Amino acid sequence: MPIATRSAKTTWTDSLAAGRGVIDGESHGIEGVEVTWASRVEDPQGRTSPEELCAAAHSSCFAMALGMKLGEAKLVPQSLEIKATVTLDEVDGVPTIVSSKIAAKAHVEGADAAGFAAVVEEAAQLCPVSRLFAGAEVTVEAELVED
Repeated sequence: MPIATRSAKTTWTDSLAAGRGVIDGESHGIEGVEVTWASRVEDPQGRTSPEELCAAAHSSCFAMALGMKLGEAKLVPQSLEIKATVTLDEVDGVPTIVSSKIAAKAHVEGADAAGFAAVVEEAAQLCPVSRLFAGAEVTVEAELVED
């Protein structure tokens, strides 16, 4: 039995270049979010793209994994700022998501640099979205912020 199953749907009209879609999630956490080809490869103009949605999934998943691993190490983060940057590029003439780069900044009282780095590595191995991107280059740069 799965831990969780979630779904979203996109309703698309018109051609790729002229068309637009509307994304609705079953949880209602995302509703009526517009997506276009132009928002994917040009100025988004307030609309999203699959890559931005992948980046949101990756950053939130990694934050949860890091929070869990810090908790297991008896450390409580005062703040975690996780940014994911997902890159779409052409591979063999086909648009392909080629990488996701995680940049993490953490304020964790009582953590030292070596211990924090070990926990970050554990979180990188644990994060299900990182594993989803297994065919892409996934990198993690983490910074422990001191007072």
